[in-house]
Amino acid sequence: MNALSPWAVVASTELANSSSTVFEHTADQFNFKVIVTSDSVWIQTEMPGGGNVAFRGAYSPGADLEFTKTEALGQGIALDISTPIGQQRIDIIIDQTEQSPVLRYTTRLTPAKDMMIPGWPRDILFNGKNDNPEQTEGKIHASQFGTRTGFLYLSQTKPKSASLLYLQNLTALSDYCQQTETSLGDTVGGEWPELGFSLPPSKKPLQTGKEVILSDALIAFSDENPDKESILSRLYLDLLARIYLLLPKPETEYQPWPDILDKGLKDLIESPGCWSQVGGHKYFNAYVSDYETPPEIMVQLAVLLPLVDYVEWSKKKLEVMNTIKEGLPAFYDEKLKTIMRWLPAAEDKLKGEEEQKVPKVMDSWYLHHPLLNLSRLAIKGDKIAKQLFLDSLDFAIKVARHFKYQWPVFYKMDTLEVIKAETAEGKGGEKDVAGIYAHVMLQAWELTKEKRYLNEAEKAAKSLSGHGFEIFYQANNTAFASGALLRLYKITGKELYLELSYLCLAAIFRNVQLWDCNYGYGKNFPKFFFLYPLNDAPYTAVYEEQEVFCAFHDYLKHAEGVDILPSVKLLVAEFIRFLIDRAVYYYPTMLPKDMLEENPKMGEIDPRLWIALEDLQDGWLKSGTVGQEVYGAGNVFGILPRHYLQIPGLPFLIYTDYPTSGFSAVKGKNIQFKVLGDDRLNCRLMLIKTAKKKIPEFNIQVKGQKEPLKAKPAPLGNLEYSIPGGSIITIMLHSN
Repeated sequence: MNALSPWAVVASTELANSSSTVFEHTADQFNFKVIVTSDSVWIQTEMPGGGNVAFRGAYSPGADLEFTKTEALGQGIALDISTPIGQQRIDIIIDQTEQSPVLRYTTRLTPAKDMMIPGWPRDILFNGKNDNPEQTEGKIHASQFGTRTGFLYLSQTKPKSASLLYLQNLTALSDYCQQTETSLGDTVGGEWPELGFSLPPSKKPLQTGKEVILSDALIAFSDENPDKESILSRLYLDLLARIYLLLPKPETEYQPWPDILDKGLKDLIESPGCWSQVGGHKYFNAYVSDYETPPEIMVQLAVLLPLVDYVEWSKKKLEVMNTIKEGLPAFYDEKLKTIMRWLPAAEDKLKGEEEQKVPKVMDSWYLHHPLLNLSRLAIKGDKIAKQLFLDSLDFAIKVARHFKYQWPVFYKMDTLEVIKAETAEGKGGEKDVAGIYAHVMLQAWELTKEKRYLNEAEKAAKSLSGHGFEIFYQANNTAFASGALLRLYKITGKELYLELSYLCLAAIFRNVQLWDCNYGYGKNFPKFFFLYPLNDAPYTAVYEEQEVFCAFHDYLKHAEGVDILPSVKLLVAEFIRFLIDRAVYYYPTMLPKDMLEENPKMGEIDPRLWIALEDLQDGWLKSGTVGQEVYGAGNVFGILPRHYLQIPGLPFLIYTDYPTSGFSAVKGKNIQFKVLGDDRLNCRLMLIKTAKKKIPEFNIQVKGQKEPLKAKPAPLGNLEYSIPGGSIITIMLHSN
């Protein structure tokens, strides 16, 4: 039993004795009462099965809280409050636009004096009989870590009651952080029964008379109390999408990706800092001007595959692709019969300053990622890639069976000795490697039609059960796993694989940042819907985000014809939409120089190069602390082919910031395609000029709508439209 804070002791006593209810509303099986105590305004929520939870909407230290005004807000109430620390206003709204209710309360303070905040109580208190918190028990399934979304996902188990997803809209608190020089990392958490958001202690004072938001909380409720992993992940995705629809979201902007690609391609090819030479072959460095680390096969392929996508789209030839391919066979070890992480001819450059920087030491996922990319090349007809892929498969299977489909972090390639078993004590190894291994095996099955590879994929997939949200080790691997599991479901019809696919997606969306850091250096770039590369990473990284972006496109492609969760369609499409807006800010050319790290861990940072930084940090920290990431260069080459549709003979490109499918165009006739995503949200459609000619006359029709869409002018003579997700679009060209 966890001890209570003084705030919780006083609150439980006052809630037990209070009869001052100023508002009451019932939604579905939940009853909400706004109760006033001497120092707080609470939203007492009665849940199914006898559960009871109180949300602290406003707080004033001491006992001098007085109402000055109340106002009805539809299914809610607004309260103006006079307190010694200043005037407060709390807006309380219960949304019932969909089946599950969402409670939202927003609190503003206009300080009476310049004021330091040394501490603040959390805003959730679970109550038992007679408002006794000690009589309750519950399970926290997932919560905020670092600067990810400020959220709690939990269920009350004593009494066995409901589940809820609590999300603090941290974007709204940016002004508080700017004034007080504080960060919003790790501000949502706590221990049962005292949970929720707590203001970070200030380093500088809030200013007299300047209104500031202290809280903007949204809580989605469900009468389910999940006792199975499959229900846990489905419910999380559904509740998150439910809140997401109500969450204030920043506006996105169109970024000129064709122009950005030209700049990035030029710097990638021509900058000496991007290249090293070994044994007569040129190889990409992992980081700009990092000549100390030997070439890695993952780095070469992580750039090559997006270039392949771009060349297939543009029909151009790039000699740099031949340069990369020529160096790949040198990564194969004839004795071990497998590709290696480090170029064998340069392994003697490794100095052992990190556990994996030792000859023949493998980071578990590093074996499978290059195999996955080789398989993609092989399926496209590349003979060298096919040979390297097929020749390495038996070794990969040997390793998988040796570790019983539960991979450690590091092991020796020649002896399979475990160098590091767990990511942290008691946390296990790289759990999602089983998923990327399953993906590799499915690729091998597709290429060869040998049943043994499909059997291996199923064995690996089944080992993913039971990990819950901890299934996530590295974002791109978890995303690849989700797609492999969806494919297995389509091949076998086994529901288990679809549920595990959802579990992977839930773990990914547990590691995003659904808020915009508008304080400190964060004011210089958007961060809404950032994805963190590792479950404990303090920063976001371009390479993992780019690969998840591509994996999500593949997921929606494979999901066509499958009745997947609407929440999945919505969240996946929205991640893609926001990435296209903000990914350009990984380029140091887009950022003020004073926010770039002068002494990165790897190589050097050249702010003139259109080569992305590995890392973007919290608002008070400089970015580029790891280095300028050459293997993150695939970002732009992945965006262009997936979001710009070409029409032969017409002087414009069709751009959407949602993914699309089924594109068809007949010269001089109608153009048609489907926009993916969910119809509860809209995305951007643009016609982008590619010549000096005006865009020709046409109508754009959304299937099911009577009137054609109306364009709004965009810069440079382009045209812009707003279209619903999940819709079929027809562009009807008029004959000349």
